[in-house]
Order: sequence, then structure tokens, then C-alpha cells
Amino acid sequence: MKYTVQDIEAYLTDVKTSIKVGRYRIDRNERRPDNLSLFMDYLIDEESAKRILLSLTPRDFSDAVQNKHEGYEHETLYIFGKNVRLAERFGSAVKDVALYIKFNKLENCYVIVISFHEQKHPLPHYFS
Repeated sequence: MKYTVQDIEAYLTDVKTSIKVGRYRIDRNERRPDNLSLFMDYLIDEESAKRILLSLTPRDFSDAVQNKHEGYEHETLYIFGKNVRLAERFGSAVKDVALYIKFNKLENCYVIVISFHEQKHPLPHYFS
């Protein structure tokens, strides 16, 4: 599917509205060890994660993919890459960290941040 900047702006508007009113969660469980690692390796808390999510723009958009989990194939997951400065939790360095962020916006406008971790590979930007 082809996306326009306006498509992604509209998607992000819905996502940010949900985040602002607390209708979201960042998955941090045993199935998402990379997400847990970000919070363990860097001085980042829920409020700073929220600020990062609210700062996303269409320029950060990388791709949209169909959910591959059985029973959820109708869902589209949106992938963003964002460069942020984070302080190491165990050390004194402040680093530029490339984040991989993947959302699932449910029909009831609840947002699940499936992935919120360091990129394993550089992400292409859709609108570059």
C-alpha cells in the first residue's frame, strides 16, 4: 500500500490523542525482552517514553505491516524509527540511540506499543 504524509499524520494524531489520555501501554513482559532492556540500560521512565512517543512525526515513519499473529491478521502495525539522546543507567555516557517503535492501534483507539527498543538494524525512512 502507498502512504502519504497526510495518512501518517492522521494515524499519529489518533495515536497521540490516545497516549495523551492514557489509553496506551508499552509492552514490557518476558515476550518483549528488548523493550525491557531499553528501560534497564538507559535512564528512561514512563514519562520520558511518553514524550518520545508524542514527538513522532511522519518523517520518523518506516513501514506498515500486517500483524502475523493468528486471529489478528486484519490489524496493521506501524513502524517508526526515532533518534533520541539517552543517558546510560550504569555509566556516565549520554548516547544517541536509534529506537525501533512499533504500534498497534486497536479499533477502540487503544494503542499498544509492541516494540520500543534500540534498533537492531538501520531503518529506512518512508518519506526520505
